[in-house]
Amino acid sequence: MNTFVRDIKYEWTKQNNGLMRLIIVNIAIFVVLKLWFFFERIFTHSDNPEAQDTVALNYIIGKISIPAELSQFIWEPWTLFTFSFVHFDLLHLVFNMFMLYWFGRLVAEFMGNQKLLALYILGGVGGGLLYLLLYNTVPFFMNLSDKVGPGMIGASASIYAIIVGIATLLPDHQIYLLFFGPVKLKWVAAVTVFLSYISMAGYANQGGNVAHVGGALLGYVFVQQLRRGNDMSLFLARSIDWVKRQFKSKPKGSKAGRADDRRGAGGSNKNGGSANPSQDEVDRILDKIVDKGYESLTQEEKQILFKASQKK
Repeated sequence: MNTFVRDIKYEWTKQNNGLMRLIIVNIAIFVVLKLWFFFERIFTHSDNPEAQDTVALNYIIGKISIPAELSQFIWEPWTLFTFSFVHFDLLHLVFNMFMLYWFGRLVAEFMGNQKLLALYILGGVGGGLLYLLLYNTVPFFMNLSDKVGPGMIGASASIYAIIVGIATLLPDHQIYLLFFGPVKLKWVAAVTVFLSYISMAGYANQGGNVAHVGGALLGYVFVQQLRRGNDMSLFLARSIDWVKRQFKSKPKGSKAGRADDRRGAGGSNKNGGSANPSQDEVDRILDKIVDKGYESLTQEEKQILFKASQKK
């Protein structure tokens, strides 16, 4: 058990590992809900073996799933973010995590961890907003609103944003599919979105398919805006950094003292001195490139990286 916990902690604390953190959060929430279901069934002596939830668990899921009715959502706005981290069916979780890992690796490799996290969260928001829009304006979906249960859950909208986002960035990049061989990403994205689109008026999971299309639209817009120089992930990254700073203790010493320490460790200075940068500083800059891309570097960081490349 200690080894298992240690392995999870290792995966969580690794640098630039946003993909595994997303997967760990989804699995952890699933396990907590299943344990809640198990213990509540045991201690309440439920005599209905077909029941898929219990009173307290149904209440909890209702508070983290996104409701179809706008009048209820207004009082639970956080569900626009929480629903995309929640699963209760094992096959639903396994399939979504498999897709997240497969396509998330491509996003992390070519776009960085910051944009992967942004696509996941914003994709869920896009799917949730389209779900709310159609279920409160279109008669066909409004007639279904009483049949959706406590609300919609699942990471599918976020995953569709990731699939379409990477396909928009690298349309001709090939992946290997079982029984099909090499297939270009643009065809994978086109088929998955088309199937969800025509299933919106089907007989099952209409709300989920609406969210898929909403997430896909967000993924496309995200990359197109990125090409125009508008990075939709910056606001999210700054918000996360602000939260992190609130939980970090302030280091001792003044800012000037810390700047002197960095120069003493081999960092560059404003006068363009020839001191060699330290390996720790170079590693930090390389991590930043992986996480946020080369364009996120300051001029000083670029100079440090250039000097490090000139070292014999």
